[in-house]
Amino acid sequence: MRKSGILSKQYMCRGLFQRGIWFFSSYPEVELETVTVNVTIQDFVADVVSELVFRNVQQVSKETMFIFPVDSNTVVDTFHATMGDSFIEAMLWEKEEAQKLCKATPGMENLRYLQDQWDLWGRVFACFLGTLPPNGEVTISLCYVQELPLQPDGAAQFCWPHELFPWIKYTSRISSKEEMSKNLHFSISLKSAHGVSHVVINSSHTPLQYTASDHTSAQVFLKSSPWMQDDLNLMVYYKGPHTLSAVVERRDPKAPPGSLLGHPVVMLTLMPNIPEVVPSPGHLGEFLFLVDCSLFQDAQNTLLFLLKSLPLGCYFNIYSFGATFKAFYPQSVEYTQENMDSAVGCISSIYPDLGGCDLLGLLRSIYSTPLLYGHPRQLFIFIQRKISSEEEAVMAEVYHYRDHHRCFCFPANRCVNFHLSQAIALETKGECVCIHSRVDMASKAVKCLQRALQPMASGISLHWDLPPGLEVSLIRKAPEMIFQGHQSSIYAQIHGQAQDAKVDEGAVTLQYHVGNQFFDYTLRFSLSSSSDDRLPVHRMALMHLLWERAWEGTSRTEKDTWQSTVKSSLTLGVPSPFTSSVAVRMKHRDAWHHDSLPPDSSMLLSPSLNLVPCQLLWLRGFRPVFFKSTKFWMVQKCQLCLEMLGHKAPDTETLTQLSTYCKEQKLSPEEQVMDELPAFNISWDWAISPLATRLCDFSGLRAVVALQKANGSWTLTTALASALGLSKADIKGQRPSEDVEPAVWATVLALVWLHKYKWKVPWSELLVAKACRWLLDQDEVQLDECLEAANSLLGCFVEPAVFRMCTYLTAGGGKEARWEHSQES
Repeated sequence: MRKSGILSKQYMCRGLFQRGIWFFSSYPEVELETVTVNVTIQDFVADVVSELVFRNVQQVSKETMFIFPVDSNTVVDTFHATMGDSFIEAMLWEKEEAQKLCKATPGMENLRYLQDQWDLWGRVFACFLGTLPPNGEVTISLCYVQELPLQPDGAAQFCWPHELFPWIKYTSRISSKEEMSKNLHFSISLKSAHGVSHVVINSSHTPLQYTASDHTSAQVFLKSSPWMQDDLNLMVYYKGPHTLSAVVERRDPKAPPGSLLGHPVVMLTLMPNIPEVVPSPGHLGEFLFLVDCSLFQDAQNTLLFLLKSLPLGCYFNIYSFGATFKAFYPQSVEYTQENMDSAVGCISSIYPDLGGCDLLGLLRSIYSTPLLYGHPRQLFIFIQRKISSEEEAVMAEVYHYRDHHRCFCFPANRCVNFHLSQAIALETKGECVCIHSRVDMASKAVKCLQRALQPMASGISLHWDLPPGLEVSLIRKAPEMIFQGHQSSIYAQIHGQAQDAKVDEGAVTLQYHVGNQFFDYTLRFSLSSSSDDRLPVHRMALMHLLWERAWEGTSRTEKDTWQSTVKSSLTLGVPSPFTSSVAVRMKHRDAWHHDSLPPDSSMLLSPSLNLVPCQLLWLRGFRPVFFKSTKFWMVQKCQLCLEMLGHKAPDTETLTQLSTYCKEQKLSPEEQVMDELPAFNISWDWAISPLATRLCDFSGLRAVVALQKANGSWTLTTALASALGLSKADIKGQRPSEDVEPAVWATVLALVWLHKYKWKVPWSELLVAKACRWLLDQDEVQLDECLEAANSLLGCFVEPAVFRMCTYLTAGGGKEARWEHSQES
């Protein structure tokens, strides 16, 4: 391989970890003295080559190790370290060969101890470097390739952690600058066929220098590290539209024809323009709600709000999971009045399960069911119990299907599973929200549903137009959907020989739907390949190909495919399920060339070589450890907040059931659930703000919500009157006229009543907008007269403009239903 990782840090420890009976120092005893980094960014892929020089400034020896957090968009292909006359290199071997070598490697038990005992969580590469003597120096060479995230303003974002900037002693401003200029050499090269517009960097740097007259390439150098120990944050802005970009990389001239390296590879970055439109029926989505049984009693109100907020025409299902899992329906069903009634009636039928937490089995069951055409799949996962040792398997499943769904995660109970939930959400471009109280659960879940109902690109397809003699084979296919503000990278191989060598241009057309609207965009790109000897695009493409081959079940029985797969992995140093890491310590750096592997693993057992413990591990601690990127700063910030909020607070009041009158009546399914929902468990130990339970009559709100129909309307019933604090006689007596349909009158009353608490209960917005849309769809409705009568009856003042201002949240891409003006009398 030549694999390792970035230096991670705990608290104030700079770079390398020092271990002394597993004690991690909080002082910079091993200082990072010199940093040399060359970054090449082509559109949305970065190739990083770095050299880091550390020194032990203490008078005692320090045992050191090197740890690199590995995310799904990063390929680390080179790692080696020089300590005195020793040279350590990490490399890849075929898995069975590597396992034999690991058995002969002393100290491998330390990695297993690290895996179970360390407080960090996540997938990392770890390599023990050995003992660094006083004033000893270690030089680390680290190379990796990374797909860059897209920012809302269209910029490509690259980050470099502040831990990997030189440690400067600030004796004076001038001397500090001089020391930084000597110890930091950080160059950034930018390339794009669209043209480089400008950069924004949170650090002192040279002016952007264009190295091509058409501005397709440029260069910038850092003068110093970011101030106040911030991570380096580089934003690259390109010219022209960002809907589609292409990077073509030439073949490796040394590679045999027919192999991945023997053909040019193109990387397409898809960034569809998604306007705010009303989605047509049949393009609303499939919504799956997964609830930990230990949370089920407390999540019942949240499920009620979610069910009532769904739009007609979508599909849904509810799963409970514990030691086993169970679905409300064998497969997702269409959201109709009958199916909603059935689901609401089943909410209270599932009881807490104190057994295990089989989230892995449930996800595998869901992923095995086919997608519904035109209905993007989105999961809402409510979880409280810790998933023992299956985190890696869960993330592997999520990663496999990340282009087919999106996850919104709601970890509870002091965020035992916050790290796993955050990783799932990030991998699928969803959102992770830790819930601190029962009221917070409903609010956060409905807010995420509001985001899930925003327009997205679906039905994505690519159509290629290449010169005669050339054809394309996809390595990574287009995703099922792309959400607002996100991009997706597609990789393809270009085969054949152009019949006319003078034609060096191709075209690709992106087609997709947003609701019932069709969009297409054509990009013409040059087939003249880039000349990067490190082949970053090939490395990223190979990573996706290797995982795809693993999921397809490629084994030794398919000899040609298997050998080709393993050889490609070893050649480019790209880790895969078919390979594993081995590190070797040599006395002389020129024992063999670092770009070639010894012909036989037995050579690594020779007396002149020492095997060093190194492996790709899944740490099972508490703190998330991810590759440094601004998409992860929220993890750390949120974690700090959660630790501050981790205090128990007693409930301030117990929520009540419906009135005794409602209990004595023959209730509909919606009304029955209000009768059956138990009071909240007063032993709830999450932090909860007393303000939340004083703001409104939550039991009354719950009753009104339970009575709303699937189409957004309400029926004029005794139960509704009681929930509104009125009598049925008063409601009938105040109806503007006999021409007003009872359902219209009841819906206007419920809307005005909900508006009374809208500023206090913001998660009712979806319900309000849904009701407004139903009213606007009715013929010859006297809304002004109904609203005037409702204001009089309920003691409110809401203007008629509310019915014109209400925009269905699923239609406006996040536009909220707004009441233009009102006040309580």
